[in-house]
Amino acid sequence: MKIIINFIKISLLLMILVVAKSSTNIAITKVENNSINKTINLSTMALKVVEVEEALKFTAIDTYTGDLTGYAHDCPLCNGTLACMPKYDITDGTNTYNDAEYGEVYIVASSKNLPCGSIISFYSNRISDGKNLAIVLDRGVTGTSIDFLVPTEEYAYKYIGRSTITYDVLRSGWE
Repeated sequence: MKIIINFIKISLLLMILVVAKSSTNIAITKVENNSINKTINLSTMALKVVEVEEALKFTAIDTYTGDLTGYAHDCPLCNGTLACMPKYDITDGTNTYNDAEYGEVYIVASSKNLPCGSIISFYSNRISDGKNLAIVLDRGVTGTSIDFLVPTEEYAYKYIGRSTITYDVLRSGWE
C-alpha cells in the first residue's frame, strides 16, 4: 500500500512539472500577425496622426482684438516693399504669399507685437465668407491692429474700410 501511495505522489509531481513546463512554453510562443487587418490598422493610425497634426496647426497660440484696415503697395506712406521681405515683389498687385506650412495666405502688416512670419486667422465678410489666413510680412500699424494688403488704395477704401476683428495667432514668427 505504501508503494502505491508513493507511486501516486511521484505521478502527481510529474504531472505538475509537465503542466508547469507546458504553460511556460505557451507564454514564450511568439505570434506573428501578417494579416491585412494589421496593415489597415497601421494605415488608419498614420492617417489619425496626420489629422491630429493638422488640427494642432490651426490651434490658437494667442487671441487679439484690433482694427482691420486695408492698404496697397502704392499708398502715400508706402514704398512698394515689405518690411519683413524687402525683395518680395508686390508692385504688381500681389497680396498673397505661399507659406511652406500653411500654403497660400494673405499678406498683412502689424505692429512689432507680432514677429515677421506670424500666421493669423480671422473672419471678415469684407474679405471672404470663411476663415482667412494671413502672414505678417509688413509693418506700419500700432497696437493690435492689422493692415490687409490689397491691390489698390481704391479697393482698400471701397471694400475693406475699417472694422474691428478678433484674430488668432497660429504661429509666432518663422520657426
